[in-house]
Amino acid sequence: MSDEYLSVRKKEHLEICSTDQAAFKYKTNGFEHYDFIHCADTEVEIEKIDLETFFFSKKISYPFLISCMTGGTDKANNINLELAHAAKQLNIPLGLGSIRYAIEEGGKYDNLIEIRNIADNVPLLGNIGAAQVINKENHKKLEKIIENVQLDAMVIHLNPLQEILQKEGEPYFNGLNKSIEKFVRKTEIPVIVKEVGSGISKQTAERLLNTGIKGIDVAGSGGTSWAAVEIIRNKKNHSEFWDWGLPTSYCIREIASLRRKHNFLLIGSGGINSAFDAAKSLALGSNISASARIVLQKLNEAGTEGVIALVNEWFEEVKKIMFLTGVANLKEFNKKKLILKKDLH
Repeated sequence: MSDEYLSVRKKEHLEICSTDQAAFKYKTNGFEHYDFIHCADTEVEIEKIDLETFFFSKKISYPFLISCMTGGTDKANNINLELAHAAKQLNIPLGLGSIRYAIEEGGKYDNLIEIRNIADNVPLLGNIGAAQVINKENHKKLEKIIENVQLDAMVIHLNPLQEILQKEGEPYFNGLNKSIEKFVRKTEIPVIVKEVGSGISKQTAERLLNTGIKGIDVAGSGGTSWAAVEIIRNKKNHSEFWDWGLPTSYCIREIASLRRKHNFLLIGSGGINSAFDAAKSLALGSNISASARIVLQKLNEAGTEGVIALVNEWFEEVKKIMFLTGVANLKEFNKKKLILKKDLH
């Protein structure tokens, strides 16, 4: 695929995701089915609530990351540069869009080094598609990028639904888990696997964890539908797939139970559009919550300072929720602070 064609596709993705037109129509993230258990005799000192946590070996100020969006176009690179400023000031991780363009023949990644320089010491996540990882010739190229850009983690995104609906898609995943295992063995940084909006089941998560990965980003349904993105792009009637996927809340709850057997970082994303969404993601079992589309929209609306204000405001709200549930730290917040609304009657 030519660099020009790839750039046009990424530009179209970016324009669609800058609006709400590719949101799920009927399926939600599932968080509306839960409520917090109120603690009337809370003794928590709200000003002492600690939201610091670790993204692998690095301490971050909030349990939140700016999720992978897009890459490979001049506009996308500018967006990532702006988000790098926000991530640095907030001291939170930043996920890059796909770096496929950087491993294609003749690909350059000076822009990635520039993003790293601006982000300074905050965690920076590379991002590559499953189809590129299956091609073992790309592994050495990725290792070179990891070293030169000083990436802190590599995200492999799984997007089978998008690939079968995309007119230029590559729905070829035979040997995926073995390829991930080989890549993990050669890679010195943690590898995270994420979906792109259709969610990850408990069974899939366990298979992935057995490859040696260190993190799972559920990227469940309820936020951006990448099926919808491709339907809109290609003007094809595949509307029955628009709402395909597993809700974010279900994925988090199910996968969190695997901690009894595996040690891994669990990221809750997919329709995280408010402080309450982020808080419920954490209370259900994720270590970190993540958002993409709402961050992009806030960046377009109010610039870097708008993104910084949004995240700060969210986690001031999260502190209030923690106070009202009687917990002073994230470890305690992760334990049975939610109840299904059906059980309240």
